[in-house]
Formats: sequence, structure tokens, C-alpha cells
Amino acid sequence: MHTTKLRIPSSQQQQQQRDAAMSGGADGYGAYRPGRPSPRRSKMMILLVVIATNLVSVYIFSGASLSLRLPASAPSIHLWDSSALLRDLNATRAALSAARAEIAVLRAQCNTSSLLLESVLAGLGAIHGDKPTVEEFNGWPEEPTGEIKLAIEPHRLPLGYSVKFGTDELHPVLGFACRNFQEELTQYMTYNASAECPDDDAFALQLMLKGCEPLPRRRCRPRSPARYVEPSPLPGSLWSIPPDTSVNWSPYTCKNYTCLVNRGRTRGGSYECKDCFDLAGKERRRWLTDNGGPGFSIDGVLASRRPGTVRVGLDIGGGTGTFAARMRERNVTVVTTTLDLDAPFNRFVASRGLVPLHLSLMQRLPFADGVLDIVHSMQLSNWVPGDVLEFALFDIYRVLRPGGVFWLDHFFCLGPQLNGTYVPILDRVGFRRLRWKASRKLDLGAERNEWYVSALLEKPMT
Repeated sequence: MHTTKLRIPSSQQQQQQRDAAMSGGADGYGAYRPGRPSPRRSKMMILLVVIATNLVSVYIFSGASLSLRLPASAPSIHLWDSSALLRDLNATRAALSAARAEIAVLRAQCNTSSLLLESVLAGLGAIHGDKPTVEEFNGWPEEPTGEIKLAIEPHRLPLGYSVKFGTDELHPVLGFACRNFQEELTQYMTYNASAECPDDDAFALQLMLKGCEPLPRRRCRPRSPARYVEPSPLPGSLWSIPPDTSVNWSPYTCKNYTCLVNRGRTRGGSYECKDCFDLAGKERRRWLTDNGGPGFSIDGVLASRRPGTVRVGLDIGGGTGTFAARMRERNVTVVTTTLDLDAPFNRFVASRGLVPLHLSLMQRLPFADGVLDIVHSMQLSNWVPGDVLEFALFDIYRVLRPGGVFWLDHFFCLGPQLNGTYVPILDRVGFRRLRWKASRKLDLGAERNEWYVSALLEKPMT
């Protein structure tokens, strides 16, 4: 008879079975699941987490550098060491500058190769009888040479690429329309370098009026007037006629200031600003009184602003500078744009102790945005093409500061043009009207329907 023996496990085996049951057995899928860890074990885990957190905090705030393990080719990134980060940034910037310099050198080499190739192609074209196109000389009808080439071509910076300029070359400023008058420009640039300049002021002005503005610089010295006399001191110079020996008179019809003063006292003749050299006549009375019409007074305009807030300004087409003189008497500095149209307007303005600016209406105003308190003009009228006028008005808006004023003085137009053309232009610019006065111009007859408009316009604060 087979007898089955009953085996009773030892106490050690019983303990092992209990541990296996609690852990889910050998395969991890036992039926037993503990409800929650013992309180003693939970406290131990929290304590370990707190200790680890404190150790990490001490390590971080002690100033140690923590670096990420990246491939050897990658730059190290320092998360908390500011000096190391600054060194990395400087090294990166230096590498970038070096790369830009290399690019600039490569570009110069490419340009040289391109010029060489163009020269070869031009030579082959000449052999075959081809005529060069305008595009072959950067828009010039003929290839520039001599002084004109030196004055208009870009020049390499001695220290290479400039981060400030964003280039390794300096390009001279030249009016785009100069390309349309290459023959005249070549004549202007034909002179003896380091010697006296040709006596060609009138010729240069004609080039400017054709749109060749600004003109290129020249390497010559303009002739000074013979027996030059220094100007009178301020404030007497504001209302005194300067000596005739302060001007080279060869470009002008009149050969002295007496002739210019007498122009305003005689009838007939068509001259620019005919009577503005007569400082003892009508010019002396300008802008002193408000006539209730389009003639505003300087004091009335300044009274519309908070005292002392009109300090610097511009007078566009200011003739001999009388508006600037009146403003200087009121401690306001005004720059006057003027052209030497058959008279030395710029020298006359300067002799009065004022600042002239030789600038045509087509040129962008040489001021930064929002820097002027007031802009005044009597030059603008319906002789200016509508699009040109609109660009000029937006440019005036640009240079005025918020709250600055534009004084449009005696703008001339015909009746239908006023509301049909010019009021919409002014509205598009965005000025706010402070004062507006339109009056009929009747000296040549009412049937001509001619009008003067004067306005005080403010650039809004917001």
C-alpha cells in the first residue's frame, strides 16, 4: 500500500511563499495587490526627495556651471554661467563677422571676374560691330571715365566689412536723373584736380533743376571773391545789405546788390523773388500783421502754440531769409531752403547770420523724422505737379514732431482746383486744421477765378 507523506514547509519556506505572493509571483501577475504602502516607507521616500532637492539647489546656486553633454562638434551651452555665455556669444559674433568678411571678399572677386568677363564680351562685341546697351554701364549711356568715374563708383572700406553700415563698400550719393544727362555731368566733372574749380555755378544749378541732385563731389577749390569783406555782426546783419565784394557776380545778370535792390522798385521784368533784396521796402513788413485774410502774422501763429515750444523750423523756398530773420528775433532757429536763380540768394541769407540750404523741391528733406516744431512755405502752389506736391507734403509731415505745425502761406490755385485737387491731397496727408483762410486774388480780374489759400495745419499728437 502506497502511503502519501504529507510535507510541511519550514518556516523559511513559508516566508518565501508569502513574499512571492505579495510581489505577484514569478511572472509578476499574482492576484495579491497591496492596498497602500506602509506609513513608515512613505515618510522615508518623502525624506529622500527633500534631501535630493536641497542638494540640487545648493549645487545650482553655488555658481557651478552645468553643461549639457553634446557631440564634440557642437558648442557647449552654459545655462547659469553668464561669463561663459558671454564668451560664447563673442566667439559666435567674431565668427559671423569673419564669415561676412569672407563673403565680401568672394563678392569682390566675383565682381572683378564679372567686370573682366564684361570687358572680354565688350571687346568681342566691338570686333563684331555690336553697339553696347545702356545696361552694360549700370544705366549710363556710355562708360564713365576719369573724375566722374572716381566720384560715382563704390569705394572699399579700408577696414573691410562694417557691421554698422552692413557693407564693405561706400556708395556715393548721386541723383538718379544724372544718368539722363551724362554729357552735361561729364562737362561738370571735367576740371583740374587739386586746383581751382571752373566758374560754373549756373551750369551746376541747371543740372540740379533737371533732377541731377545731389551732384557728385569734386576735388577742386571754388574761387573766393576778390577783396572779400567779413559780414556784419548780429543782430545788425539781419537787416543790412552785405558788401558787393562778398560775392562772385559772374553767373548773374546783376553785378552788385544795388542792382538787385532796384529790381523791386521798377516795373516790368520777370525775376525770382523780385523785391526780396530790398530790406527797407516791402520785405521789411512781411509777417508783422494779420490782415484778416491769407496774410497770417508770425506772432499770431506763435500764439497758437504753448510759449517756448516753437524752437526750430524750416522755411521752404524762403528767398532771402526774411522769415527766418523774423523768427530769430523771437528766439526761433529756422533753416531756409533757397536756390541761386540769377541772384546769390544763399550768400545773402548767410550774410544775414542765417542758415541757407541749397536744396530743390524735388529733394527729400535732410532731416530725421519728427524733429521740427514748424515748417513754413510760400513756394508751394499749382505750378507743382500734383503727385510731386503730395510727396512733398508727406515729407513735411514726416519731419514735423507730433504737435508741430505746417504753415502753408499764400498757396495759389484756380477755383476748381481747390476743392477738386488740393483739399483732398491735404486730407490724405492727415493734418489737423487749426486755421484755414481762402481768398480771391483779384488784381488781374475776378473772371480769372484765382485764389490764395493760407492754412495752419497741425501734425496730430497721436
